[in-house]
Amino acid sequence: MAKKRPQTKGKQQPQLTDGEVPVVGAREPCPCGSGRRYKACHGRAAAHAVTELVHRPFEGLPGEGDWVALRELVPAATVELPLKGGLPDGVPSVSLATVLPMAWPALRRDDGSVLLGLQNDTASGDISRDLADTLQRALTAEPGSPVKARRAPADGPRLQDILDPEGVFEPIVHAGFEFWVPSAGDSANTSPEVSASLERANAAAIPTVKLSGVDSAYWCETPDKNHLRWVMPHAEEQLLDALARLHAAGTSSLGEGTRLVGSFRAHGLTVPVWDLPTGMGAEDIEKPAAEFAERLATALADEAPLTPEERRARGGLTNRQVTLS
Repeated sequence: MAKKRPQTKGKQQPQLTDGEVPVVGAREPCPCGSGRRYKACHGRAAAHAVTELVHRPFEGLPGEGDWVALRELVPAATVELPLKGGLPDGVPSVSLATVLPMAWPALRRDDGSVLLGLQNDTASGDISRDLADTLQRALTAEPGSPVKARRAPADGPRLQDILDPEGVFEPIVHAGFEFWVPSAGDSANTSPEVSASLERANAAAIPTVKLSGVDSAYWCETPDKNHLRWVMPHAEEQLLDALARLHAAGTSSLGEGTRLVGSFRAHGLTVPVWDLPTGMGAEDIEKPAAEFAERLATALADEAPLTPEERRARGGLTNRQVTLS
């Protein structure tokens, strides 16, 4: 027979409200006074808050589509990040980078400037919170040192809390990763390990160009064919309906030799992908992309039910959709 738990005599421990409960060890008594272990009481909600997946982590930030592109599609790019209230003393600039040497989450350079890496594994389901935590630690790190990864506090700020919502987000796409080493005297970036990492990264980088005439569209060159990958902000179901209307009408291509082949799904946004002929460069696709944007706007405004042909086209597009995140 199981032993009965001893009855607590005297006054009960005062109950704390949710906002007053501190974090303790998982097996310790919960500070709220419930008598249960922390992991079975308030620790359960804290763990859930850390691991819950945020499907659109960059929503509300200027340039959401470009955040997604730089996270998933673009090899080498940087963007200057404006902070709420301006830059702290001793920090001349803060920039986002697709990748940093040795997969560092962030780097405080010798001159005090900060580089924040975007294409890193994150400890929780909220990329925005993880990046904000890394950025805050980088701002106070010793100059000339990288910032290590860690699990961000569940109640910590997100990028939306610390970046200027009125700031612009203008990616600069690079041919390689030479921006890692802006000067020979930068101690964190001149080790043999970093040099080897730079050589490997440059060898693997796919030539990529951001289109200037439409938002969040990136041309890239591969050995077999070129591609256009275009991150779109529209609701997924509405966008797929619009693409299906254009596909059924034979107007979903970007010109002769091009073909809409499917789409990615990444961080809550849809990324249609076109195959392009090998000889078609980024400058050649600017005008066709702008013309497609006009056709797409018309199709998005069409609220009529899909025809049988359009439904078949939609099914084909859905079957060729790949989820990246």
